[in-house]
Amino acid sequence: MHWTSLAALGLAAPTSALLRFGCSQIVIERLDPLVNPGQNPSPHLHQIIGGLTIDVQNAFNVTMDPTKDISKEATCTSCQFSEDFSNYWTAVLFFQAKNGSVHRVPIIPNVGFEGASGGMTVYYMQDGLANYAQTSKVTAFKPGFRMLIGEASYRSKNQAARFRQITYTCLQTPGTRYPESVNFPTSPCPAGIMANVRFPTCWDGKNLDSPDHMSHMSYPETGTFESGGPCPDSHPVRVPQLMYETVWNTSRFNNKADWPETGQPFVWAMGDHTGFGSHGDYVFGWKDDALQRAMDSTCYVNCPTLKTQGISDMNKCTVPVTVDENVDGWLPSLPGSPSEM
Repeated sequence: MHWTSLAALGLAAPTSALLRFGCSQIVIERLDPLVNPGQNPSPHLHQIIGGLTIDVQNAFNVTMDPTKDISKEATCTSCQFSEDFSNYWTAVLFFQAKNGSVHRVPIIPNVGFEGASGGMTVYYMQDGLANYAQTSKVTAFKPGFRMLIGEASYRSKNQAARFRQITYTCLQTPGTRYPESVNFPTSPCPAGIMANVRFPTCWDGKNLDSPDHMSHMSYPETGTFESGGPCPDSHPVRVPQLMYETVWNTSRFNNKADWPETGQPFVWAMGDHTGFGSHGDYVFGWKDDALQRAMDSTCYVNCPTLKTQGISDMNKCTVPVTVDENVDGWLPSLPGSPSEM
C-alpha cells in the first residue's frame, strides 16, 4: 500500500475519524498475559505500551482477568489519549552478530512523537489511509475484548500469507512509508526498520475473545480493509482497523562487515530470522464510550472529543520489570534462549 505523507493527508477535510497517536514504553520483559496467562516469565520478550496501575500492577499483569474492565483498574496510560488504557504489545527485535551474540535493537519514536520513550504509534481507522473522507461506520471494541494477529512460530512466506497485512518498511528517511515487504529487509536501512501490524476488521459480534485469540475476528471476504471488501456473514460487524507502527533503530547495526555470513542479521525474540513470525497483541481498555465517540466524530489524527496528555506524562507511566534477567547489552543468546537459536 502506497501512502502519501501525513502532512499531505492533513490537507483533506475529513467527515469522520482516523486516530493516530503515540504511546511510550511501559516495560520490556518476558510477559504475555494473552498467549501465556499466569506464566512468568513467558517464552520470549515483549515490548508493551498502554495502561497500568502505578505501584500495584493490577491493570497490566501476568494474568489480566478477562472479566475485569482494565479502564477501571488502570491509573495511568503511556498513550497520548488519556482515556485509552488499552494494552498493545509486540515481540522485541535483536541484532545477531557474526559471532552469534545478540543485542536488543532500541526503539525510537515515530515522526511527530519525538521525545517519547520508545513505544509505538497506534492507529484506529474507519477506512484505509488513502481514503481521506473516512466515511465508513464502525463499531468500537467492547470491555473485555482482546485479539492477536500473527503467529510467532511461522517461518515461511506461505505460512505468513494467512495474515494479509503484517509488513516491514526499510526506512530511507524517518518519513518513508513504502514499499513494504512481508519479510525482513535484506539490505541496511538508513533510518531503521518500521514493523507494521494491521489487525482484521470483521468481528463475529458475539465473542470478546476465542481460544486462539483470532477466530472471533476475520478479514473481509475479499481484499483488505483498505479495499472496502464486505465482512463475511460469519463476522458481520465492522470494527476499526487497528494498526501498530514500531520503529526499530537498526542504523547502528548497518555495517555489513558485522553481519553473519548467512546474511540478514535481525531476529525476533522468539528466534525468527525470517520476519514471518511477527505478531501483535491487543487488550481493549478505552474508558466508557470514548473510542466509539471518537469513531463517530470528525477526529482526524488529533481528536478534540478526547482528553490528551503530554509526552512527559506519557513517559512517566512505567512499571519495574518483574523478570530478573538481563535484556540489554551484548548477550550470548536471546532471553529465554529459543531452541531455534
